[in-house]
Amino acid sequence: MIDLSDQEPFASGYNRHCYLHPATLGRCLKVIRPENIEARFQRQMPLKKLLGKSRINDNEQEQRAHQQSAIVSLIKQGHESTVWNHLPRFYGETPTSLGAANESELLLDVHGDPAETLENYLKKHGFDAPIKAAAERFCEWLEKTGILTRNLLPHNLVISLRGNQPELFLVDGLGAPGAQNKLAAIPAWRRRYIARRISRFYKRIAWELSDKKQTWEVSQRL
Repeated sequence: MIDLSDQEPFASGYNRHCYLHPATLGRCLKVIRPENIEARFQRQMPLKKLLGKSRINDNEQEQRAHQQSAIVSLIKQGHESTVWNHLPRFYGETPTSLGAANESELLLDVHGDPAETLENYLKKHGFDAPIKAAAERFCEWLEKTGILTRNLLPHNLVISLRGNQPELFLVDGLGAPGAQNKLAAIPAWRRRYIARRISRFYKRIAWELSDKKQTWEVSQRL
């Protein structure tokens, strides 16, 4: 078991803390925040509660997402490197003193620090040419591979250099809900699903760069 008791997370979301792996350089550990999982569960409608807590456990969702058909197929066909062109390498579940963690590649910036989120980059530099090109390559990768994601939010994407150019990596939000995942067996449906995610991604970037007088919930419906 990995002891994380003396560590502070280098990043935190509502559902998980991210820690540097203390024994393996270049890896990180994502640990669930159980208090927030419980709070989310208690807000669920009674019928949804019957489905259990695993459906809102981000670590379990991420594990299932890596088993989606597009990723499994690419690996079986010998194209594993293509999978990791825009995803951090995933090493499965690891026991820690704070509970089970998902272990994955730690993406870094040019200074060796954890990679900056697209959200932070947009605030400082806007949607400039290098990142616009990186976004286009990321979206082309989604279309080519058929890998399913949830909504593409700038705080769930980080920027890391590959081949002397910035690339976007999805560090959270991989996979699709159960029903959509099953429907993705239909090629035309999968293409439409990914196209909708991409369209909403660009809408979200535009909203991030706006004055935000309208909420995102309103803006995404326009």
